[in-house]
Amino acid sequence: MILDAARLMLFPALMAFAAASDLFTMTISNKVSLALIAGFVVLAVLGGMGLHELAMHFAAGAAVLVVAFACFAMGWMGGGDAKVISCVALWFGFDHLLNYLVYASLFGGALTLLLLYFRQWPLPGLLSGQAWLNRLHDRQTGIPYGIALALGALMIYPETQWIKAIDLTHLAMR
Repeated sequence: MILDAARLMLFPALMAFAAASDLFTMTISNKVSLALIAGFVVLAVLGGMGLHELAMHFAAGAAVLVVAFACFAMGWMGGGDAKVISCVALWFGFDHLLNYLVYASLFGGALTLLLLYFRQWPLPGLLSGQAWLNRLHDRQTGIPYGIALALGALMIYPETQWIKAIDLTHLAMR
């Protein structure tokens, strides 16, 4: 039961925290990425994931890490975003990776367009006192892409083996 509760809540909570952190501070702590990796390892081992499947999940995470850090080196993506997208790939493996990347790209495009539109207009006086909102409104500031990465992950997560392995009837009876 505890394993099922952890499968149900850990990943979504960490993704929501990453999105909120990126929104309010334009950074995603390394602690979030480390917690995602540790949570994956613990839940994979306790859930009985085989060595081959475990290796394939790590291969997916490593492949995305290489591409994400190339994007970071080119200035196209933040370092926290690169680490988080790699951790999501670790959780999803190759099975759900393409769908995740499509969702994250679509949400990222929509977020970018929304922020570009938002930045065209002056902030109302009541909102201009908020430091995080001023930072978000600043045209020199990047896009908090962690929001799109988290939304894409939360769209795909219910389709993964992490959720399909949960005995929801057992959780509902408690």
